[in-house]
Formats: sequence, C-alpha cells, structure tokens
Amino acid sequence: MVDFKIILSDPATGRSYKIDATGPAAGALIGKRIGDEIDGGIFGLAGYTIRLTGGSDKTGIPVRRDLPGPARRKLLLSEGIGFHPVMEGERRRKSVRGNEISADLVQINAVVVNTGAKPLAEYFSQPEAAAE
Repeated sequence: MVDFKIILSDPATGRSYKIDATGPAAGALIGKRIGDEIDGGIFGLAGYTIRLTGGSDKTGIPVRRDLPGPARRKLLLSEGIGFHPVMEGERRRKSVRGNEISADLVQINAVVVNTGAKPLAEYFSQPEAAAE
C-alpha cells in the first residue's frame, strides 16, 4: 500500500506537525487534488478540516496546483512553484507534477482550516521522559 508523510501546519500557533499516513488513511487521499478540503477524522483528528496545499514526489519534484492530473511534466516556467528566477525575464524548463495525489507522492503539505475541540498539541504531544 501507499505511505505518505503529511506535514500539517497550524496557522493559529505557527507550528507544524508530521503525520505518517498508511493504509486506509493514505488510500483516502489518492485521487484528491491540491486545494481540496478533507475531514481530519481520517488521521484521528476529530473535528478538524484540512486543506491540501502542496507536496513532492520521491525525487523531490514539487506539485503544481495549476497543472491537472497526476503525471510529471516538463514545463517552461518563468516564476512560481518549481522555479525561482535569478535574472529579470529568465525562463527555464523544469519538471513539475500535476495537482492530483497519486501513489508516486511521498510528502503532502496541508493546513488546518477549521479546528476541533482539542488542540493539535494534545494529539502530537511527546511522552515525558522519566526523571533520573
């Protein structure tokens, strides 16, 4: 099955959390598009709504929101995701991936849209180390 690393950002606190999505949680993301809002319950985050904002595949190639489909393509870019020009008017052909989530992606970036009753810090709190 597919495994994803979900990087979930909380704009209220400015912190990010990592979720390892495997099995049914990862399968629920296949076919979704960048910009879609999903229920956080599939990751065990009751009451949360999450918006998918980006990602990258196994070779580090970024996902572009304005490119339909899951395939990797080489586009002539002048700015934006996948290319940042150094000189004025510079364009370059770069590989980018479409906005549909497929099994080739490794990392998916997301942001919290609606919060639940419990803060995210409680879901991701580290167990306290025993005092020696």
